[in-house]
Amino acid sequence: MTDKKIMSKSKIIHLDNLSLQDVFNENSELIPLLTAEDEESMNKEEIPEELPILPLRNTVLFPGVVIPITAGRDKSIQLIKDANKGDKIVGVVAQKNAEVEDPTIDDIYKTGVVAQILRVLKMPDGNTTVIIQGKKRFEIESVLQEEPYLKAKVKEAVDEKEVDDEKEFDAIIDSIKELALEVIKENPMLPSEASFAIKNIHSNSFLVNFISSNMELSVSQKQVLLEKDNLKERALLTLKNLDKELQKLRLRNDIQSKTRSDLDKQQREYYLHQQLKTIQDELGGVSNEQELDEMLIKAKTKKWNKEVAETFEKELHRLKRMNPQMAEYGVQRNYLELMLELPWGEYSKDKFDLKKAQKILDRDHFGLEKVKERIIEHLAVLKLRGDMKSPIICLYGPPGVGKTSLGKSIAEALGRKYVRMSLGGLRDEAEIRGHRKTYIGAMPGRLIQNIKKAGTSNPVFVLDEIDKLGQSHQGDPSSAMLEVLDPEQNTEFYDNYLEVGYDLSKVLFIATANNLQEIPWALRDRMEIINVTGYTIEEKVEIAKKYLLPKQLKEHGLNEEHLKLGKEQIEKVVEGYTRESGVRTLEKQIAKVVRYAAKSIAMEETYNITLINEDIESILGAARLERDKYENNDTAGVVTGLAWTSVGGDILFIESILSKGKGNLSITGNLGTVMKESSTIAMKYIKANAEEFGINPEIFDKYDVHIHVPEGATPKDGPSAGVTMLTSLVSLFTQRKVKNKLAMTGEITLRGKVLPVGGIKEKILAAKRANIKEIILCEENRKDIEEIKQSYLKGLKFHFVTEMSEVIEVALTKQKVKNAKKLD
Repeated sequence: MTDKKIMSKSKIIHLDNLSLQDVFNENSELIPLLTAEDEESMNKEEIPEELPILPLRNTVLFPGVVIPITAGRDKSIQLIKDANKGDKIVGVVAQKNAEVEDPTIDDIYKTGVVAQILRVLKMPDGNTTVIIQGKKRFEIESVLQEEPYLKAKVKEAVDEKEVDDEKEFDAIIDSIKELALEVIKENPMLPSEASFAIKNIHSNSFLVNFISSNMELSVSQKQVLLEKDNLKERALLTLKNLDKELQKLRLRNDIQSKTRSDLDKQQREYYLHQQLKTIQDELGGVSNEQELDEMLIKAKTKKWNKEVAETFEKELHRLKRMNPQMAEYGVQRNYLELMLELPWGEYSKDKFDLKKAQKILDRDHFGLEKVKERIIEHLAVLKLRGDMKSPIICLYGPPGVGKTSLGKSIAEALGRKYVRMSLGGLRDEAEIRGHRKTYIGAMPGRLIQNIKKAGTSNPVFVLDEIDKLGQSHQGDPSSAMLEVLDPEQNTEFYDNYLEVGYDLSKVLFIATANNLQEIPWALRDRMEIINVTGYTIEEKVEIAKKYLLPKQLKEHGLNEEHLKLGKEQIEKVVEGYTRESGVRTLEKQIAKVVRYAAKSIAMEETYNITLINEDIESILGAARLERDKYENNDTAGVVTGLAWTSVGGDILFIESILSKGKGNLSITGNLGTVMKESSTIAMKYIKANAEEFGINPEIFDKYDVHIHVPEGATPKDGPSAGVTMLTSLVSLFTQRKVKNKLAMTGEITLRGKVLPVGGIKEKILAAKRANIKEIILCEENRKDIEEIKQSYLKGLKFHFVTEMSEVIEVALTKQKVKNAKKLD
């Protein structure tokens, strides 16, 4: 094979209408075996100093070997096109990790082989197949470019072909040939013609390379072979690997031989099993036939419909025809047992004592009036009508307010079984709908499993953390929940394992969530949303006294005589050591106090049974969160706002400052897009109405304004800080004081309107914690205030506004701040 012949084939061959026989015809110079002349010519060739680098997945090229490769990556295709137009020389290296889509110099081995492009074939699927022949080994010295493909400076890897003992080396080569011929003989996948190729290779180095290339080795193992400089060492390692491969092949063939004999043995066992069954029948033992008959008798007592009954009988007859030794027999039997264990048409009787139900709900949960009212309404309708499709209730609110535990109380009040299923982090649709029973290890979905566990078809079913459902390549569980949570569809819920419809319409589903925005709208539309808001300090004190303290005393083996906490001490724990809407952290702090008493009793130490404030500080340490800190109004541009978070309400501060400049507006504090837009609206409104606020319009072009919201590590967004930003900017430009102990919330518009916002109760609670006395709200939020208990609003004064001008009138005093700036 000469360079002249190779260079004459520069065009790309398209395979759309061409067979491989046309490419590899009898006159083709593509011969996978090197002649002595070819090897001598190849050894004399000089390798270029610079080479385009073609990374290969799962392939290592050896010198002299001809292989086809398929290029699918854009970089590889471009490299091949450029090389094919030029000298047809490329540097081929193996990737360390085949999963890497765009390999860099760190993702490939440093030793590779210079390759000659022999053919470029354009395949019908868009990929490019290239037939290349290895020439010489090289080592990468440095990278010259990474785009449009890798190009590197290389040097030739020195081959040590001289051997000390010729006879020993010849013996190694002969052993390699013998083992290679044995491998071809033992492996049915290799054509017998391969043995002729081995016999006709006369070059020792090419023989080693040819066999190394075609052995069943990993890329890393082949790379070790390629990197061996000494031919004798490479030959010895090749011999070792060949011996391993031959042993594996012989072992595999032995196993296959035994498997064939095992099949004959299985048939023999089937006949023996039939005889054994007859003997068991004679002796009165339990046979498979008897167990199947018992299944049939049990099926007659089930309250299932005609379709389910027919399916069961059909599957039972199928089981009878199966050989009990088959793997499918166990799968089929498990399926039939599930059908028999499911409570088809079995319902627990609802209790209709509404007063007792109310007492149970009040006993277990303090507050939550709306939720309790909804449950009592449901019971009332059931009592009057006798039957109805159960509603889908979704309780949403901050963590620790009792959403999950409420399900247990509802189940007890209704007299139903209680089932809870956590959906947090669920990513596999099969967890809801189950797997097809044809798969190994198939099982029904968790809904059907829990119904079986409950033993009735109308339990109270709590779907916990429904807003935490995820998505993955295994499907979208939230979409699978659409059928479950629709009373019009779940009468025939289809489980992939069960393969027949199951009626879920009598199940009382109660979903819980922390954030409604995370629930897909189609799923949210199917549920009745009930907001479970946070607790006030007074409510937390009552909950701690009635529920948390007795519970912790019992769990720690104590009673009321061992520890007493007064309301003042509980309030100190609430205000000084917790900042939450729920009571989960509060319970942890009370548990810590109870453990102190338990330790004192166990160690026979004296302690105060009735704790005072000093004892609380001694046990829990210094109070860290006495109240949300309120900033004073001594500085212009600092205003207190109210915010809603997923764990309840909080206060935030808007700060603004002026500096000499050209009228630029800067905004910081890890703010979202909506919040940034609110600051822009406020600034534009002030500029448009400067004279009404007593501001000289000329100063806007002389000063830069910077707005900042502290706690920059915490992301913040939403429109409710609009009025706060407006007040901050007007205070800044006028240097007027903001009214003391005032907070505000509301969205603003360019027309000067104030719009309503949500989370009012949580914001009010946050304001009370911060000792705020006055709050500015939109007029439309008045209805939200009216829904809150008057006891929660004690000590608060509300200003309801509709215009921005009203906000400024209420929020700013006529008095200037101390050391007021003179703006000219």
